Amino acid sequence: MHVIATAGHVDHGKSTLVRALTGMEPDRWAEERRRGMTIDLGFAWMGLPSGETVAFVDVPGHERFVPNMLAGVGPVPAAMIVVAADEGWMPQSAEHLAALHALDVRHGLLVVTRSDLAEPEAAIELARSEIAGTSLGDVEAVAVSGVTGAGLDDLRAALDRLTGRLPAAEPGPVRLWIDRVFTVKGAGTVVTGTLGAGRLRTGDELTLGDSTVRVRGLQSMGQQRDEVTAVARVAVNLRGTPRDDLRRGDALLTPGRFRFAGLVDVRVHGDPVADLPAQATLHVGSAAVPVHIRPLGTDTARLRLSHPLPLRIGDRALLRDPGRHHVAGGVTILDVAPPGLKRRGAAAARAAQLTSMDAHPSLRSELSRRLLIKGADLAAMGVLLPTPSSEPMSPADAAAGQPVAGDWYADPDHWSALGGRLGEEVAAYAREHPLEAGMPVEALRHRLGLPDRILVTALVRPPVVVRNGRVVAGPTGAPDELVGLVGKAFDGLGAFAAPEAYDLAALGLGARQVAAAERTGLLLRLTPQVVLRAGAVEEAVRLLAALPQPFTLSEARQALGTTRRVAVPLLELLDRKGHTRRLPDDRRTIGS
Repeated sequence: MHVIATAGHVDHGKSTLVRALTGMEPDRWAEERRRGMTIDLGFAWMGLPSGETVAFVDVPGHERFVPNMLAGVGPVPAAMIVVAADEGWMPQSAEHLAALHALDVRHGLLVVTRSDLAEPEAAIELARSEIAGTSLGDVEAVAVSGVTGAGLDDLRAALDRLTGRLPAAEPGPVRLWIDRVFTVKGAGTVVTGTLGAGRLRTGDELTLGDSTVRVRGLQSMGQQRDEVTAVARVAVNLRGTPRDDLRRGDALLTPGRFRFAGLVDVRVHGDPVADLPAQATLHVGSAAVPVHIRPLGTDTARLRLSHPLPLRIGDRALLRDPGRHHVAGGVTILDVAPPGLKRRGAAAARAAQLTSMDAHPSLRSELSRRLLIKGADLAAMGVLLPTPSSEPMSPADAAAGQPVAGDWYADPDHWSALGGRLGEEVAAYAREHPLEAGMPVEALRHRLGLPDRILVTALVRPPVVVRNGRVVAGPTGAPDELVGLVGKAFDGLGAFAAPEAYDLAALGLGARQVAAAERTGLLLRLTPQVVLRAGAVEEAVRLLAALPQPFTLSEARQALGTTRRVAVPLLELLDRKGHTRRLPDDRRTIGS
């Protein structure tokens, strides 16, 4: 299916034309039919000679109903501009064209109606000249009469050619801007909209604001469907969702794929930024939201929305001054999560940065600005991510566009700089806290300004290691001073000699220093008063294994060349670790 919106001045025959083409009544309200004037959006569809189907969103032409017109045009990729031969180009023709240009609609068709009442050539020439200077460019023109039917076959053929030029639908996530809400007896709440991208299926879960809703049923062109693929007009029956919870301008979204933004930076197309009003209405999709405009550069501005909308980088929207009934221009969304502008000169710096942004969301450009960000947030902004790898990532991997830890992505230069700073911070902490067994991971996270602990561990590279929740420099992480003191304490002693506490204290190894040496693996504590040098357990197992099995405490003491003060707690430790097994007669054997 293809979807085309009508556009044009009031009473130029837009609804009459749609009715003549489709045989359907686009005006839904009795008041519209009584007055002969479209007030709200109408919908109809038809088959084309090629077998393709085209759906029309028929919009009102009166200036009082421009917001309704914009709700219909917003999500639609093409327009059929209708001009009456007997009246020619009119004020609402110009405003509707300005809206299409502001929204960057690039595909269209000029239809001159009432060709039975006046020669159409003059109207065609003027209208095409007006349209040529906009995003629509040089459009095909067809003269018709909705009353006599003259030219309708030519129009159907022109519509076939137009739809053949339309770009293929995007395969991305669903964002269905709601343009109508109603209830059906026995079914419940139904919403309609133009599906511009993605695919909807019965049973799908979608987000609606802060809520999750489920698709109970789908209709397109009046037929029940199990699934609908973009581009299409679609009616969605929502399970258990009260009608009062919905309104035009809401959007049904693929979960997790859009960011609700209340503050956006934009590029302005149209009126000079300096001439924009401080307050205006932002039209995007079917939504219309009051915004405050803060100029930044010559063609860039910051918009503060009265309530957040699901926006992505590259979205096109329209600014309108409702007080002057004037389309101020189109805007392209450059950033949906802009930085604050609190410091002096921040606005000018931001304007310079925005100048280089092209509204094409890329991983490299976003990382260069944000330095660290989760993949889910990037995807919600509209950035296409590579397939993540399950393997740990190095700085080189980060440069290739892979996550550095979990779902975190990093700018390669920033990530490399963080790795260098990590080593410096760990070394500085060791100098400031010589008795601690390394720097706590959480403390290092704060020093580096990282948002997640997993980023700290991902940055660690040998000889720096993480041990027991602390980041340690070197194999043991022990300060050189402490290593030297322990070496002095055991200098000239056997492997299983335990210095007395007062000897240790005399060397500067008090209780705190001994505890630090134990944490860093320099010492083995058997009892509060008995410590051995590191490696005593492994050496004891080797020597005891050479004894005839089983062996006694006395035989063990002699083999180890130590005292009972050391041998008893050491053998008990070996028992607990499973290196030795104590027999009922108090002898021991190696192994369990």
